[in-house]
Amino acid sequence: MKTALFTLFLCVFCLCGCGRKVHRVEFDGTKEVSGQKIALEDINPDLPEDWDGYGFVVLEYRINTAQRFQVGFTTDDGYNELRVMSYVPNAWNRIAIPMEYFTQPPAPAADLAATNNHARYTGWINLGGRRGPMHGVDSIGFRMRRAIGDAVLELRNVTLSMEDPGDAYMGRKPAVDMFGQSNLVDFPDKVHSIEELEADWRAEEAEETGTSAYNYSRYGGYRQRQVEGTGFFRVEKIDGRWWFVDPDGYLFLSVGVDCVDISCGGTIRDYDMRPEMFAEIPPYDLPEKMGFTDRQGNSQASFGLWNLYRRYGEDYREKALDMVIRRMDKWGLNTVANWSGDIVKDSGRKAFLHQLYGMGLSDELMGLCDIYAPDFRENLEKSISSQTARYKGNPWLIGYFIGNEPAWLNQEERLCELILTGKDRPIKSALEKYLGRNGDTPAVRRKFVYETFGRYLGVTDSIIRKYDPDHLNLGIRFGDPLTLPDDVLKLCDVFDVFSFNCYDLVPRPEMMDRVKDLIDRPMIIGEYHFGTVDRGYAQSLWQVESQEQRGVAYRYYTEHAYAHPSLIGTGYFQWADQDITGRFDGENYNCGLVDVTDRPYREQVEAMMKTAAVLYDIHCGNAVPYGEMPRNCRGHGLIPDLWNE
Repeated sequence: MKTALFTLFLCVFCLCGCGRKVHRVEFDGTKEVSGQKIALEDINPDLPEDWDGYGFVVLEYRINTAQRFQVGFTTDDGYNELRVMSYVPNAWNRIAIPMEYFTQPPAPAADLAATNNHARYTGWINLGGRRGPMHGVDSIGFRMRRAIGDAVLELRNVTLSMEDPGDAYMGRKPAVDMFGQSNLVDFPDKVHSIEELEADWRAEEAEETGTSAYNYSRYGGYRQRQVEGTGFFRVEKIDGRWWFVDPDGYLFLSVGVDCVDISCGGTIRDYDMRPEMFAEIPPYDLPEKMGFTDRQGNSQASFGLWNLYRRYGEDYREKALDMVIRRMDKWGLNTVANWSGDIVKDSGRKAFLHQLYGMGLSDELMGLCDIYAPDFRENLEKSISSQTARYKGNPWLIGYFIGNEPAWLNQEERLCELILTGKDRPIKSALEKYLGRNGDTPAVRRKFVYETFGRYLGVTDSIIRKYDPDHLNLGIRFGDPLTLPDDVLKLCDVFDVFSFNCYDLVPRPEMMDRVKDLIDRPMIIGEYHFGTVDRGYAQSLWQVESQEQRGVAYRYYTEHAYAHPSLIGTGYFQWADQDITGRFDGENYNCGLVDVTDRPYREQVEAMMKTAAVLYDIHCGNAVPYGEMPRNCRGHGLIPDLWNE
């Protein structure tokens, strides 16, 4: 039994960690997975073995890299771990991890990112690994997959707390500098003065731009071949290969980037909870002064906007937009892909995709819609009609997405259990009646979910075509098509284009072949990317060892993708690096084409230019995709069950 004194110590939590031995874990980049376990009695002998009743496990540590690492505990039930990414490489900090992340399945949410990503103040957490009771806890473990460089983690305390003690930055200097760069790591292109930035900006502005290297039409199609034009984008299979056809009839491949905007990231989340992390804060009135707010109409301090203000002054909007278009022209990008800014989509200068919102996809239903609600169709029709009215007749719009990575896929039984044990609602009554008629078995539960989903897709498609018959239904961006049940994939024949996100070394032909064989629809890859850790950001969902290798990985992936006869579009995620101290769900990936100081990643965009110049011939089958594989390219999935192998 815990003493009252020990319980008080846990609740108040010692903030200093002074006088404790520092335990050092060295990760070996020559091994697929490296790491170390440390006995908890060697770190904090006062820790109990059973952690029931505690709300948080609190680590005081320092790691010299932004590369993600696994942290876990050995228990009577086995080894239990999750992922952590640090915003503050090379600095001591404290992170409090909710105990439920180890013991309970993720809370339901509409998509996979919202399900698994969780923001803290000195880093962020991605749920993975196994869940179970925290009984007989005797050691803590740290693992890393293919460590980049000499990665070292130091640990000086592990404690428990009933309540959230909060995270704490314990570094001696601010973690973020006045330009929004990491202040804790150095790299070759880092700027140290406004004069350096201005010189780089002027040099880029003097570069020649244009699309002549790609033989693009005014809409971004290929002048090499023209078929019937209808005034809008459409799809057609020609000589056994799918294509988009642009409004003027030119064959078109959608070479796009997600989240294109005039801003270059660096938004500050929850500044009041961590002011010591910033050397200088952007003016809080700047976003409002510059007319920049988020989708909810709220203004947030942003280093990206501050750097635009430094570059262009108060009339930044048109100048920054012009630079976005010039860059896209030069880099061979003909599509403003998903989640991009209205100022770019509405410019009438680039083809674009649009995500429909307010589509009834519920967090509580893991991304399914309660189609049994009496006002379901009325609400959906109101939402779709109001959004499509803005784009009806616009020849630059390719089509609409209606959702992203539904979390219920392959979790149908859990979803049904959530419905049956949840609040009274129409879908609950419908499920109870369905099970009453057909029997309550796992197969019947799955069938109910699939039938519900199919009806949702049918109604959504009919409403979109009613209010905007000229633009394409691009569907829902799923995950790996190989994991989709046949019954679900066959429902997707209602879409004009089948869309999926594919974070991998390369999209495997068997994934796309499965779609081709079952529903024969053209395909778009909605998201993919590669990143590294040299700028103090996490390395993205797929890591490589350097900025140069990001470009190699892009060429290898993209050119192999378009070699498939059904792949007609890609959306690289994303235009600018994510916020270095975490976006809304914590992610802070080095995945951008431009950095927070509004400068391109040269190695990345030069590779994109080379790829854009050959994609037409590759998709026609007349050229061979790029053959060099990137070095040290590893994914974000569950890492192999290895220790130092």
